[in-house]
Amino acid sequence: MEGKVKYMIVAAEEMFNFVVRCAQKAGARKSHAESLAELLVAADTRGHFSHGLNRLNMYVRDLQSNTTSSKDDPKVLKETPGTALVDGCNVLGPVVGKFCIDLAIKKAKEIGIGWVCATGSNHFGIAGWYTIRAANEGLLGMAFTNTSPLMVPTRGQRPALGTNPISVAAPANENDSFVLDMATTTVALGKVEINKRKDMDIPEGWGVDGEGKVTTDPKDVLADGGLLPLGGVEETGGYKGYGLALMTEVFCGILAGSNYGPNIRSWKSNSTAANLGQCFVALDPGAFAPGFTDRMSDIMASLRGMTPVEGQPSVMVPGDPERSHEEKCKSLGGIPYHPNQIEYAKILAKKLGIEDVKVKGES
Repeated sequence: MEGKVKYMIVAAEEMFNFVVRCAQKAGARKSHAESLAELLVAADTRGHFSHGLNRLNMYVRDLQSNTTSSKDDPKVLKETPGTALVDGCNVLGPVVGKFCIDLAIKKAKEIGIGWVCATGSNHFGIAGWYTIRAANEGLLGMAFTNTSPLMVPTRGQRPALGTNPISVAAPANENDSFVLDMATTTVALGKVEINKRKDMDIPEGWGVDGEGKVTTDPKDVLADGGLLPLGGVEETGGYKGYGLALMTEVFCGILAGSNYGPNIRSWKSNSTAANLGQCFVALDPGAFAPGFTDRMSDIMASLRGMTPVEGQPSVMVPGDPERSHEEKCKSLGGIPYHPNQIEYAKILAKKLGIEDVKVKGES
């Protein structure tokens, strides 16, 4: 059934401009709206549809309710040559994240490492957007954030930690790179939302209902349930994802002094500021053994060159699926959206009283 869906093609520039129109109408300054648009379009272009257009309504809602501000810019509260603590001033997460990773990159180029933590931030989209900025400068990049409590800890019944994503990017030769970008839950909540929007069940192991029992109905998870840690239940190693989520919390909420764990506002609430904690790291591989990019290229070539299991086309490394989707978008001349997502965009445009997004064609 899914294979028969006609996808709607929207040019990346058109979607960028649509997001800018939405964010500005909701109260964002143009520069802030453009940072948000850059992030959301990059997410969809890389195939992370859960964190692209799918998230726009959330940013608009928070701007309209003034629980996210666009009055100020992030500012450094505390600094050493290799570290910084940044106050995000409650502006859009992509604005905070861009400021922080660029500061970390600057420090890494000067002394070899930059470690920057942010307090007072908001949802920052795909973590890989920030680490790729570092990799494009020849540096290793790392990014972490805490989120509203959505993960049900191993042996728990209710959500207590966020999806707490992790990203690490490392440059290789000839513009190749390793880009790990993952939630510490089995999936991000947005993937559950996408399945609900498409009227599809979710795989067993993604989430639980309000009683902590595994479910395949996305509505159960979104109503009063939660997400399982990476690995699923305890018997399949879910405690490892739980541990990684708590590690991320140490780097973010605990280190930055922001809200953390169950103290963060509910995902469904925008009555108070989120006050998320985030962490961005840039590291110069030149400070270590020479030939870093050569070895990165070698190990990735070794993995990609392995004989795949029967029925699979090839072995990939983190970042390959996203690169493949970027190439697909290039060949299509735009981003392929499910019709339900475009309908959602039209509803949002009507609500805001702005020009609708223009569809280029179908695929």
